[in-house]
Amino acid sequence: MNKQLREQLLQLVTEDRRVRTQLAATGELFQGYAPQMAEVHLHNAQVLEAMIKTWGWPGKSLVGEEGAGDAWLIVQHAIGSPSFQRWCLPLLKEAVAHGEAEPAQVALLEDRIAFFERRPQRYGTQFDWDEEGMMSPWTLEDSQRVMSIALQLAWSHLPRKSRKFVREPKTSAHPIFRNDNRSF
Repeated sequence: MNKQLREQLLQLVTEDRRVRTQLAATGELFQGYAPQMAEVHLHNAQVLEAMIKTWGWPGKSLVGEEGAGDAWLIVQHAIGSPSFQRWCLPLLKEAVAHGEAEPAQVALLEDRIAFFERRPQRYGTQFDWDEEGMMSPWTLEDSQRVMSIALQLAWSHLPRKSRKFVREPKTSAHPIFRNDNRSF
């Protein structure tokens, strides 16, 4: 394992979480894509891109399980860099095929990309406010397949979570869902 790369990924994710916490405390995080958050995401994406070009995808054998998770989180949060997310998706799929990343990470990233491109999602991982002001799964490619796919990915809790979000009205009690990142 490359401890230096692992530490670098940890530092990037730690900064992401620090800024996110700071912006959540002031309410800025929930008023659109906060410029300070966008700056962190862009920086992290650039660092990870350079890392990938040098070392390949930072999978479990290169940076450990937590480091591999941190690499995925950086890509997942890089909503201001859609071409970077698209570039990483096949690399992540290959890493999963070799046991270097988790299958759920591919599903989450695919759906995230589809959400911001305003296309139907495949796995049902992304939620948005509907016309009635309720949290609902973003449009699905095939709603009949979501349960089957969820079970294959060991996400048997997904339909239960979907029902929970659908029933919760949009209120200030759930400010995290007000972030409108349509700049994708």
